[in-house]
Amino acid sequence: MKAITCLVAIIIFLPLIASAQLTTVPSGNNKKASVSERIGLTDVTIHYDRPGVKGREGKIWGQLVPVGFTDPGFGSSKAAPWRAGANENTTFEFSNDVKIAGQPLPAGKYGFFVAYGPDECTLIFSKNSTSWGQFYYNEQEDALRVKVKPVALANSVEWLKYEFMDETENTATVALEWEKLSIPFTVETDYVKDQISSFRRELRSDKGFNWQGWNQAAQWCVQHNTNLEEALLWSDSATSNNFGGEASFPAWSTKAQVLNKLGRNDEATAVMKKSLPLAGMNELHQYGRQLIQQKKPAEALEVFKQNFDKHPNQYTTLMGLTRGYSATGDYKSALKYARQALTLAPDQLNKTTVQGAIDKLTAGKDVN
Repeated sequence: MKAITCLVAIIIFLPLIASAQLTTVPSGNNKKASVSERIGLTDVTIHYDRPGVKGREGKIWGQLVPVGFTDPGFGSSKAAPWRAGANENTTFEFSNDVKIAGQPLPAGKYGFFVAYGPDECTLIFSKNSTSWGQFYYNEQEDALRVKVKPVALANSVEWLKYEFMDETENTATVALEWEKLSIPFTVETDYVKDQISSFRRELRSDKGFNWQGWNQAAQWCVQHNTNLEEALLWSDSATSNNFGGEASFPAWSTKAQVLNKLGRNDEATAVMKKSLPLAGMNELHQYGRQLIQQKKPAEALEVFKQNFDKHPNQYTTLMGLTRGYSATGDYKSALKYARQALTLAPDQLNKTTVQGAIDKLTAGKDVN
């Protein structure tokens, strides 16, 4: 009885052994590859197999890669595009919503196909990302189709590849390159929306238990001139005693900047006047320079004077008075403090900067 039981177990186990596959290189000696890039806050990841030209120059596009949709002769598809690689599906994965060549595509993982044409290619992002190649392609599973222009390459690319190029804060060009052809298309993210959503999420985590996180979020909104009403609430949190920022000049300064952006200038001025005693020497100096940039030279000079009174005969405060008086057109007084600053310059770079200011003032020119 035991022998029969063992025999049955062996018979059942043998098919499992027979179906087991050892790891080898992909079929056809193609190369497996992946490439990823963060665009804004969106992670874009491409997985693909890389076929080689292997001496088939001039026989890739329109021959090995057919024009348009064709019957692969296997599987259920009778009109399939090219799988944009080899072997398994080429896949694109986006961690946030994106636009492909200007058309919206939700976050997710997609099979990627190309219906090649010498003058125009149709890019297809399919909801089916798990199939092997194009043999079971079904247009009903398309999430997006866009048309783009292929571009000739001067030099041949032996192994098919995908590259990210022409990156900006919220866009990049992705290019499929093989032999002497490139198929480029833009990927665009809504960086502002993604960043604000990320702030909202993170401020509810442990990152929201200090004033710096709230201040960083509010300051980002100031710099991008967006979401200002919520930024004001975030700056309220940053300056509250709940998060430890009630004595932080940077936090109060950010709040004033938000108020200015909202057109509430009198409130902003009151906030800054109240918070100036909290500022250190460098913080006051930078605030004075901000006021000069905002075309408020008289206010800037007053800040530089306060800084000098608190920190007399320092290189930084002397340079502050130089800039403050210069901004108001009093080049004689500015020159006086610039010459004093020259003797206290901490290194050659700063000495060169001060000497440049002295030369400008001597010539009757503003140093700012």
